[in-house]
Amino acid sequence: MKIAIVCYPTYGGSGVVATELGISLADRGHEVHFVSYKQPVRLQSLAGNLHFHEVHVPKYPLFHFQPYELALSSMLVEMVKLHQIDLLHVHYAIPHAYAAYMAKQMLKESGIDIPVITTLHGSDITLVGNHPFYKPAVTFSINNSELVTAVSKDLRKDTFSFFKVHKEIHVVPNFINVARYDKIRINCERDTVAKSNEVIVTHVSNFRPVKRVMDVVETFARIHAKMPAKLMMVGDGPDRMAAESRCRELNIWDDVVFYGKTNEVSKILCFSDLMLLPSQTESFGLAALEAMVAATPVISSNTGGLPEVNVHGETGYLTNVGDVEAMASFAISLLSDKEQLTAFKQQAYAHACQFDVDKIVPQYEALYQKALQ
Repeated sequence: MKIAIVCYPTYGGSGVVATELGISLADRGHEVHFVSYKQPVRLQSLAGNLHFHEVHVPKYPLFHFQPYELALSSMLVEMVKLHQIDLLHVHYAIPHAYAAYMAKQMLKESGIDIPVITTLHGSDITLVGNHPFYKPAVTFSINNSELVTAVSKDLRKDTFSFFKVHKEIHVVPNFINVARYDKIRINCERDTVAKSNEVIVTHVSNFRPVKRVMDVVETFARIHAKMPAKLMMVGDGPDRMAAESRCRELNIWDDVVFYGKTNEVSKILCFSDLMLLPSQTESFGLAALEAMVAATPVISSNTGGLPEVNVHGETGYLTNVGDVEAMASFAISLLSDKEQLTAFKQQAYAHACQFDVDKIVPQYEALYQKALQ
């Protein structure tokens, strides 16, 4: 098949999943064309049947905000005609599903009827898409897609709750490339970041308020008071400066490392003994899955799709949002018991293997065939 994937090119979960999906589809023999305003960060090389098409938005003084949706839909029309694309798979409802619908209507005038598959990832439904200004367009775009998928059962439930959707929504979870992480774990050099008697706690996010990074700092301070420990803070965003300031106030600054944005997330996770993910909401929790495949247990909030990924008492623990004391208590108990920690690491890895790319991508291929039929 010739598949066009429309996604955001950033470090966010939707862009990462879309990019990894396209790479895997190309490995399986499909011709994949990525369409975005910049080359996706996870798309390291373009060769063979992997292609990238940049959307350029001309700047006109008439427009206060440049019309990206128009540029994207026009690009999709041209690309479908030029490369004989079989279907469009758009990730994130706004603006991609809406632009894909417009492209579909324009292509019909040329006798081309191309199916659109829309994948819902989270904030496009629960935050942005649910805003009164966007809700009608999101509802329309979902209902006019040939097929719709969501990355978790919880997100599927929210979509039906927030919107008047009459389409079936297929749950296809996010996935991980287990083999790639296995290679990293074999060459893990933990002693480069911590002493042998220190535990390593990690947090990975975009440091937005919804990720509750201050809860990470407060939880780590309690762990640090009980045992030698290091905190690896991976990512960047609006709450980073506040988190750094709080680390100094709590006198833990010397044992906290802020990495910023990095492509070395998998390597950092292989060093780690525990991941903290206290998010206000997570549609799936890809960061938790990335930690688990690196054999790192997760202590997370029990919100959104996280309970579908992190199994309480097996791969880690679930707590109520904002319950720092409970997170710290679970963390200290687990990190103090080497035998139990080893068991949780093994269980986390085993559970993550259920989300391996070779088990999930065929589900998308089956839906593609269904859409084409």
